[in-house]
Amino acid sequence: MLFNGSRLLGCPVLSLHVGGRIASVSELIIDPDDLKIIACRVTGLLVGKEVGEILPMDSVREFSRLGMIVDSADEFVEPDEIIRIKKILDLNFHLIGLKVESKQGARLGKVCDFTVEPSTWQVQQLIIQRPFIKSFIDPELTISRSRIEEVNDYKIIIKEETEKPTSNAKAGKTDFVPSFVNPFREPDFASESRTDD
Repeated sequence: MLFNGSRLLGCPVLSLHVGGRIASVSELIIDPDDLKIIACRVTGLLVGKEVGEILPMDSVREFSRLGMIVDSADEFVEPDEIIRIKKILDLNFHLIGLKVESKQGARLGKVCDFTVEPSTWQVQQLIIQRPFIKSFIDPELTISRSRIEEVNDYKIIIKEETEKPTSNAKAGKTDFVPSFVNPFREPDFASESRTDD
């Protein structure tokens, strides 16, 4: 099941230990190398005073319509505690607002949202807000992660659409005709009786 990444902002974080809400998601931390949400920044009454302000996605037991479910507030960490998360925070990478261009340099728009697969937390599709002139025809464009060629600090480069395959006739090839005997066809008894005479 895919859902929009914007749905995660403001999402409640629920604790099984407390039996209720302990924080809310305020920011998503996305690894630009594989476009995967590795953690999120949270806010709440306990956050920053008694516990850390980062929730690693590995600590989320379940994601449901109620929110993210964790064991307890002990799952929250400080930004410097996990090296991998600290490196991504130092990059200051934000997917929303990033420019999207084709490999040939055609400007497609900016990322306004994305879809996420909650079992892996990977970004599956980018939702692109089109430039002003193109927005009259097509206000939004959805691009699959399989078409992403490169992600850098300033833009995302997308592979070009594949060309339509040429027909066999245009390519100078003849159509393939299988040479096999159909075992389900009844034998032609009339022709067999003629050969016996």
